[in-house]
Amino acid sequence: MNRSLSSAFAVLGAAGLLLPVVPVVYAAQAAPAEQSVPVLNGDFADPVMKGDGPTTVGIDFWTGLNQRYSPTASGRTDGSHGVALQKDGNTLQQRLRGVRAGARVTVSYEDSPAVSKECTGEQVVNGQPYAVTGSGGPVQEVTTAGDPGRVKGTPGKGQWTGRAYVFTAGENDPMLTFTSRVTDSRTHVTCSPMVARIRAVEVPPALDKTVDKTRLGTSEAYKGNERESTLHNAAAACNGENACAFRPDARMSFRYYDKARVVGEAFVNCTRNTLEHSRLLSYSERSHDSIAQTYAAAGLPLNEVARLPTSGVRAEDEKRLKERPMAAQFALAYENTWQRPWQWFSSDERTVVERIQPGEVSWVEMQPSRERVEGWFVSKKDDYRLHAVIDGPSRAVPDRLLQRTGPMSEAEKQRCAAARPMTTTPVGADAPASSSDKGLLKTSAPTATAARSVHRSMSLN
Repeated sequence: MNRSLSSAFAVLGAAGLLLPVVPVVYAAQAAPAEQSVPVLNGDFADPVMKGDGPTTVGIDFWTGLNQRYSPTASGRTDGSHGVALQKDGNTLQQRLRGVRAGARVTVSYEDSPAVSKECTGEQVVNGQPYAVTGSGGPVQEVTTAGDPGRVKGTPGKGQWTGRAYVFTAGENDPMLTFTSRVTDSRTHVTCSPMVARIRAVEVPPALDKTVDKTRLGTSEAYKGNERESTLHNAAAACNGENACAFRPDARMSFRYYDKARVVGEAFVNCTRNTLEHSRLLSYSERSHDSIAQTYAAAGLPLNEVARLPTSGVRAEDEKRLKERPMAAQFALAYENTWQRPWQWFSSDERTVVERIQPGEVSWVEMQPSRERVEGWFVSKKDDYRLHAVIDGPSRAVPDRLLQRTGPMSEAEKQRCAAARPMTTTPVGADAPASSSDKGLLKTSAPTATAARSVHRSMSLN
């Protein structure tokens, strides 16, 4: 399976789920349009087979041992191989990568009765039954076209019929499953319904931008088509400099302004005069990720290998930034995609000048610019996939600082009307003030140099 990962990434790239070659422009969100879904090895061509078959070698990216036939033996002219589903209960499965829960998925494929020379005419004359289903969708029971005139010992030529199956995904990466319904115990294992040329499209769910950065959802991990019970193995598989590549899903990524928050103190002018002064404001932003939130929601300590620079402690995040390969893998993919560097944390200082009218309050609010990226860490070695959503401060647009003044609240008015703190005068509190110190203090003579002299000079002539 590993030798086919490069071809799989080519399929993903064609579907728009890998790194685009131009920066993404965030425009107004239109209604979701139908998009291609990557069905890996949908023609069943890998691994390369020798001869015409049937063979029971595992098919790359598919789960289940089934009988595979060459295009020639399958009676096909498009180069795709045919796969026989064997007997009742045997399955052929693959998870549809990148499909999100709620997506409307349409799977197109072709089916045929068996071409095996082991079939008798009775077994294929009226077609053969099987079922197809996707996670969250109905089970669709299907019978292939019939193949009359067949005799045992003579291979069939294939009676291929186009089919479609539509379902709404009940989970992320829904499982597509074909199941044989051939129940006759006398039927040879190779004489069973066949499928070929699997394709899929989807109408993705609308992007929900109302999800808070502290509730980014539950991360998931897979190895092949199997869901992992924990994130640990997938995170450990990515714990190397080039062990994983992050694949952002541009459809589910966006930038936004966060909720406004007050920075610094509110300044209340209780005087009768206009006040004008300057003050220094300091503020900072951190990142959040769904991996850490998934561990926290499960009540589990965050494994060392799964730690991204999202702790909120600057010193700790700077350490993780240097030591965590997954942080570098994400940042590299982000920069290649959007042509600008990613920042895990930010901070800044601003000096603002405030002019506050009497009876008003002055304060400063901040709306930080943030960016949310959804995608997958994909292991190049073991085919692990780890879903992650990361939300951090954005470099794309500036933060908003809102300098505001407004009327006092009732509580602030009461505070301004409160008496000045005083103490009592226990002796002579009601006596008028007197000048008892008059004449007791010695005052010095004026020393001004510009004072005129009191003497006059007269000529004696």
